[in-house]
Amino acid sequence: MRKIGFLVFLIGLLSPFLGLAQQLPQFSHYAFNGQFISPGYAGIKGQTELNVLYRYQWLGYNASFDTGGSPKTALFTVSAPVTALKGGVGLVVMKDEIGPVDIFHAQLAYSYHVSLGGGTLGLGVQGGLTNMSKGGYRANEQGDVRVPFNSSDRKFDMGAGVWYQHDNWYAGAGITNLLGAVYEFENQAQDNNYGTVTGEKHLMVTGGYEAELSDAIDVVPTVLLKRDMSAGVTSVEAGARAIFNDKFWGGAGYRFGEAITGMLGVYLMKDNALSFGYAFDYTAVGTDAKSATSHEVILGYRLPKPRNNAKPPVRTPRYFF
Repeated sequence: MRKIGFLVFLIGLLSPFLGLAQQLPQFSHYAFNGQFISPGYAGIKGQTELNVLYRYQWLGYNASFDTGGSPKTALFTVSAPVTALKGGVGLVVMKDEIGPVDIFHAQLAYSYHVSLGGGTLGLGVQGGLTNMSKGGYRANEQGDVRVPFNSSDRKFDMGAGVWYQHDNWYAGAGITNLLGAVYEFENQAQDNNYGTVTGEKHLMVTGGYEAELSDAIDVVPTVLLKRDMSAGVTSVEAGARAIFNDKFWGGAGYRFGEAITGMLGVYLMKDNALSFGYAFDYTAVGTDAKSATSHEVILGYRLPKPRNNAKPPVRTPRYFF
């Protein structure tokens, strides 16, 4: 109960800083996406995890003219323990479409694990390439030479983060774009002031706690904070899901200043190795500029935990020490 109280306190503490802007791709299944949030998550569960996620935001939203419309995001993540490295490695591959902008992002992460307080602390770093493509812009004034061409730029950037995993609760944080990479796009005037995008630093902080209500039902409250460090804009979402007989889950949440979310999911195969989830968002704020609903699906697979094949010593009365 103290862990639940901490989550409630955290939400209250952050409330004065809430903003309405979206800084990063948002996922209603954020509680299943630790590797996206922090490189410290890599391998922290002691078994290899693979997740594939697709989000269609504001279904049916169309631009007033030309191309562009609903944001669409595809995400693939891997988290794997590596005993020889005293930690774990992770992979994040993402494709994000936002109107005339396409972003492809791939990064590798390493997390060093430390036993602490009955749990495991992961200290992580990550690095990768981001390719940003821009096109389809319409000039307000015909012949404006400052409108970018259909062009792209690729840059390297880094991130860092921590993750603490206990038996029934966790807390993690990650920061992106530590190098502040600048993406440059050509225009007819060759004026970089109108053709650059800076990769801003973003902070994400999350936490969750699993409480056993009965032999058949567990409840998991969760919270996520995202903050644009340059613009000073923060968004917070919180919710909870109930797990029934370790096979099915359902939950609800609220993204402050934007949407109400709901989710359903199921575990399949032996040891719940395979999982499938669906999330639905209903826009509660800003309905004049957004479509009413967003949809998201996630498919996850967990490999069995590595077995300890070391044979125990054979003890006899004669040679026992």
